[in-house]
Amino acid sequence: MELVALMILAVPLFGPDKLPELIQNVTGFLRKVRELSDSAKQDIRSELGPEFQDFEFEDLHPKRFVHKHVLGSDGLGLEKLRDALDPRKELTQIADAVREAADISTENVPATPGVDLAKDVAPAKRVTLAKEGAATSERPLFDPETT
Repeated sequence: MELVALMILAVPLFGPDKLPELIQNVTGFLRKVRELSDSAKQDIRSELGPEFQDFEFEDLHPKRFVHKHVLGSDGLGLEKLRDALDPRKELTQIADAVREAADISTENVPATPGVDLAKDVAPAKRVTLAKEGAATSERPLFDPETT
């Protein structure tokens, strides 16, 4: 779209006679700039040594740098660090240990005739943060005076 707009502006500015020559000059200039940048990249790679032959200049862009070195596996041990800081493994081990302890404790309890532990256990008391004597069901969800 921008190229079309530039072409429309270039025709009245330079005229149809000089426009082909101008396009040739601009494309030649762009080729020389591209060749210069490619040769500069090759010179830098050759001077850095063989260990940097796979070095890409695009990796120096901040987004690519963060993606490659922080989010990707780059051999810095970040995967091990992430795994060490991940609490899921420890939590599953603790949960398994609690389940095993609960299974063992229910196996050792002698069966009492007429008592079903699943039915006869009293439900846990509900803990509320309201003041004693205050009815929590009458309290509105928000204070209409402050809103």
